[in-house]
Amino acid sequence: MADIKWVGKVCWCVFHEGGGGERDRDRERQRQRDRARWRSLSSNAFLMRPHISSALQMSAILQQSERAVENSFQSYPSRIGILGPCKIKTDRANIECCRDAFDLLYDAGSRFLFELDGSLSGCWWSHCRERTLTMWNYLSSRQRCPQGHGLQNIEALVRSVEETPDPVPTTIRGTIPTWINGSFLRNGPGKFEFGKDSYTHWFDGMAMMHRFHICEGNVTYSSRFLRSDSYVCNSEKNRIVVSEFGTVATPDPCKNIFARFFSRFQIPKATDNANVNFVKYKGDYYVSTETNYMRRVDPQSLETKEKVDWSKYIAVNSATAHPHYDRDGATYNMGNSYGKSGFFYNIIRVPPPEENAAVEDSADLTGASVVCSIRASEPRKPSYYHSFVMSENYIVFIEQPIKLDLLKFMLYRIQGKSFHKVMTWEPQYDTIFHLVNRHTGQESEVQYRAAPMFTLHQINAFEDNGLLVMDMCCGDDGDVIGDFTLENLRRSSGEEMDKFYNSLCRNLPRRYVLPLSVDGQTPLDQNLVTLSNYKATAKKTKPREVYMTHEELYDDGLLQYGGLEFPQINYDQHNGRPYRYFYSCGFGHVLSDSLLKMDVHTKELKVWRYPGLYPSEPVFVASPKATEEDDGVILSVIITPREEKSTFLLVLDAKTFTELGRSEVPVNIPYGTHGVFNKMG
Repeated sequence: MADIKWVGKVCWCVFHEGGGGERDRDRERQRQRDRARWRSLSSNAFLMRPHISSALQMSAILQQSERAVENSFQSYPSRIGILGPCKIKTDRANIECCRDAFDLLYDAGSRFLFELDGSLSGCWWSHCRERTLTMWNYLSSRQRCPQGHGLQNIEALVRSVEETPDPVPTTIRGTIPTWINGSFLRNGPGKFEFGKDSYTHWFDGMAMMHRFHICEGNVTYSSRFLRSDSYVCNSEKNRIVVSEFGTVATPDPCKNIFARFFSRFQIPKATDNANVNFVKYKGDYYVSTETNYMRRVDPQSLETKEKVDWSKYIAVNSATAHPHYDRDGATYNMGNSYGKSGFFYNIIRVPPPEENAAVEDSADLTGASVVCSIRASEPRKPSYYHSFVMSENYIVFIEQPIKLDLLKFMLYRIQGKSFHKVMTWEPQYDTIFHLVNRHTGQESEVQYRAAPMFTLHQINAFEDNGLLVMDMCCGDDGDVIGDFTLENLRRSSGEEMDKFYNSLCRNLPRRYVLPLSVDGQTPLDQNLVTLSNYKATAKKTKPREVYMTHEELYDDGLLQYGGLEFPQINYDQHNGRPYRYFYSCGFGHVLSDSLLKMDVHTKELKVWRYPGLYPSEPVFVASPKATEEDDGVILSVIITPREEKSTFLLVLDAKTFTELGRSEVPVNIPYGTHGVFNKMG
């Protein structure tokens, strides 16, 4: 199915929805599970690919499909697909013939999905649309987006570079607004080799911090490698001695054979190579990854300060690099813990700094506490997560079917496998949304479920008349994380790069709507999303369980940009509150190749895109005189593999999404991950 091009074709995918004693309220859930399974099927799942040239032929094919459905009635679910060019004239006889055949199967409990090339239209098409779901609900996010052809090599974006510790001036083209006063801080991998050793995965590269200092229309640039223990030890030994996400450090060759063998049985220490994001606790900046270690840093000089171990302050052994901040100055995050009592996902709260506390140049996480501990639904296979949802009153943890095999995790050192090898995509599991009141720490007794999906980054969440609206970037294949090896990212232009890109999951924006008031009096099998402006559904399927379906938060115009990721909003004013706009990167290549602005009310899209230019995550900076949500600018670092030392900081008008100016940097900068704007005085 992955190789099918849905252009000028008609595709029929017939789903039998079960029978016998199956309860109606379970059929929707089963259909959602089948949808996930269908997405994983290859093109050989199609039984027939005829050339359809007449309505009678189509009718015969549909009847043949019906017989196949009947014959496999007990082997639920049956899947039948018919693909072929369609040249049916839309006269009345043909319309009636096709419609009768369609109704015959539809009334028998089958479901059809199709795309028309214009030859089938009018009342026949209208009739079918009224009675069936669109094919897009069943196609995976990858199958909806066009395939890549002739993609260029991007090795220059993921290569080692030298640091620039002393600020250097940049060349300004256009105009940088004078009201922007602060530092745009970026993080990401910047060194991929030590001596003869090279890292395997892009996530493994040593953390490199970047600072674009903007003041009175001028910009200076500086960068430093994080002096983590990993960086220092690797540098001293001139080889990789600390294991990372995708690279296992080899034993010291200077040790004898017995010492090298027994070193395999030593539990490796977690890395402090914090190359994902800049985060803030009690007014101090830290760089963070997804282990229990962070590093405090100076946001002006980029100097590395002390290492901070979360487990010294609170009973967790990891934390995400995507905390949330409330309007009182407190920071919320999530971290894991495991022991004899099981595996838990913990919501963490770090209080705001005390007003009259003495200012000390040291890390301070005192007062950190666990708000709620959520027990893993599969204790031996807990879920991987990268971020979480927060509104004004609630936190939602999304337990997705990207699973960590704890047995493999404990043995991976002995087996010589890296961490990403113990992560598996297991779509036989539902996605579970755990709802927690962030003020009381009380977890809802209701379990909210949805079809299997994969998400890294949430866009926003807000409450609306008893509903919690959650917007996020989602895909249908959680294997994507392990695919970003340096070997894959450095593939040659053309066929090799196309093949890799076309195998990747494409993330698209979705909206889930969670009803907050569900109790014993809530009726079964009724859509609890009663507000007409939301197309997502939520139905109580049994006591203390709600099953949700999502709304696609985009129009088809987005698909040509390959989906999107790295979403950002006007965070200070609209995080946890109703909003209208978000900004993100489009992925028409393996790495982002466009900037996007989405209006979630109208689904209108604005785009900045130029061939050969690769932008970073867009960060919104509000104008000091802002009166509307999108009054401000977008900052993004633009890299190209075509020229040496051609990187520039792009400044877009957030409202019109047009360029105001750019700051050209005279050094090479690698592709990064996340960043923040540190406002000054």
